[in-house]
Amino acid sequence: MERRIARYTERVGDGSSVPETVREAVRQAAARVPVAVVSGAARAEIEPVLRATGLDGLVQAIVAAEDVDEGKPHPAGYLRALELLDRGIAASDVVVFEDSEAGVASAKAAGMHCIAVLGTLASARLAAADEIVPAIDSELVQRLLG
Repeated sequence: MERRIARYTERVGDGSSVPETVREAVRQAAARVPVAVVSGAARAEIEPVLRATGLDGLVQAIVAAEDVDEGKPHPAGYLRALELLDRGIAASDVVVFEDSEAGVASAKAAGMHCIAVLGTLASARLAAADEIVPAIDSELVQRLLG
């Protein structure tokens, strides 16, 4: 596990895996709503990327692989994030961005609105999502937040 984390951090710990359009979309969202990261990755993989992109101060909760007993497609990660945000937010008011079948299933099982982002899988494999988009950007966030 330590070698995997080291390799991952070496490759993308500089934030290069997060395009500027996504960074701007996160900044825009975080100015209006609480933002969390729910990932099957280890916290040691998530935090360096958030720091390198300058998004660490905007993310109010992180739920990593080691924070839940059951990973995606189980809804535990998303439900834990909702608890951590502790703002009386209803699951049905949460918008989740996912790029995997297990992630979409997890968000939907948690009762959340799920937007699948193309890139790693074909749209047919993400069809259980409420919506499928080509990318996360400011226009999408603006449309979602009204």
